[in-house]
Amino acid sequence: MSQPIDDKCPRSCQLFLYAFTPTHIKEVIIGLLTTYESNCRSSHSRIIYSTFYFSAPRIVTIKSYPIALTCRFIQLLIFIYAVGYIMWYKCGYQDRDSSLTSSVTLQVRGIGVHGNESQVTLDNADYIVPPQENDALFIMTNLISTDQKRTFCGESPDVKDAHCTSDQQCQVNRKYPARSNGRWTGRCSPTEKLCEIEGWCPVENDRKIPAPIFDSLNYTIALNNFIEFTRFGVRRKNILSESPYFTQCHYHPKDHKFCPIFRLGDLIEFVEDNVTERSEMLKFGCVIRLKVDWMCNLDLGIEECKPEYSLGRLDSKFTEEQFSIGFNFRYASHWNMKNESYRTLIKAFGIRLIVTVNGEAGRFDLFVLTLNIGSMIGVLGLATVICDLIALYFSAQSQHYRQQKYQSDQFPNGLSSN
Repeated sequence: MSQPIDDKCPRSCQLFLYAFTPTHIKEVIIGLLTTYESNCRSSHSRIIYSTFYFSAPRIVTIKSYPIALTCRFIQLLIFIYAVGYIMWYKCGYQDRDSSLTSSVTLQVRGIGVHGNESQVTLDNADYIVPPQENDALFIMTNLISTDQKRTFCGESPDVKDAHCTSDQQCQVNRKYPARSNGRWTGRCSPTEKLCEIEGWCPVENDRKIPAPIFDSLNYTIALNNFIEFTRFGVRRKNILSESPYFTQCHYHPKDHKFCPIFRLGDLIEFVEDNVTERSEMLKFGCVIRLKVDWMCNLDLGIEECKPEYSLGRLDSKFTEEQFSIGFNFRYASHWNMKNESYRTLIKAFGIRLIVTVNGEAGRFDLFVLTLNIGSMIGVLGLATVICDLIALYFSAQSQHYRQQKYQSDQFPNGLSSN
């Protein structure tokens, strides 16, 4: 009489065999699994062998007040972080849109007078150069004006190699300095003791900077900003209504924080506390950043979506930077008269205002809320993992706890599960 088939099969495959009733199928499978079981004793086949084992987590109750309090404390910290910071402060129940579309328009008004002896009145067409920029504006607060003609004259005294006593020092085949203001003719001017040039004469003299346009402190800048959150289809503008308030107010970070009209003198005071630095900024120019933030919670209503303004200085302080201070550039206007070329060269000093617009809008979304709640529940499990490691490796009863947690149980049919 043949040996029962079940006795030939290892215990690990008996449950698998009960699913098959034909005897010849059992014999084939027994042979295959017996071969696999012998090979699985090596490290290379252990993965295949472990396929027929199932490991289930074991719940062990530990009567330890320190471990229990540690676990509850960690869970409390995670709960406070998830509810207080993620859900409340960061509005974790909202769908967010930071793809902001923005348009900025700046308008300046004011009249200024420049010069002591021969005063020149300037309006916004004179001191706004260029007339229009993208999200930026230059307001001229000081200038050096030089009327020039194409002719011959002496080089600038600031060019060291231009000083001469004879024509030999001004030879045309010599290497000219980079700061040359024209083509050297090779002659030395006997009156000026400077090498002669052919170009725009007289040469600009910027060694002494004149007094600034103090009237520019009262210039007003009106900011028009239109934005759109494309995901929600929400459009807003910074001028909230047609109230006369917006034609009379001047921005102040506390008293009039929503006013879109800025006084130039106030901008300088907001970004610089030092009085000496303020006068130097007006005289030599500077760069100021105006930041507009649209942080909108659309659940509170679209009317509550209002901009917040902040100011900062981008250029270095004059006490820190000595090589290149302030902000300036040159431009010229040309004309012809009696077949001769003339121009007015202006070296402009002023305030360059750069506007940056940022924003983010949020609106309640059930899917985002569900996703964050699920993430919060998953993170709460981190407390159990930490306390489990403490009990396994750092507690006084760690050895006993490991024995209780990792056990091998025998099933009625002889199968084992680790």
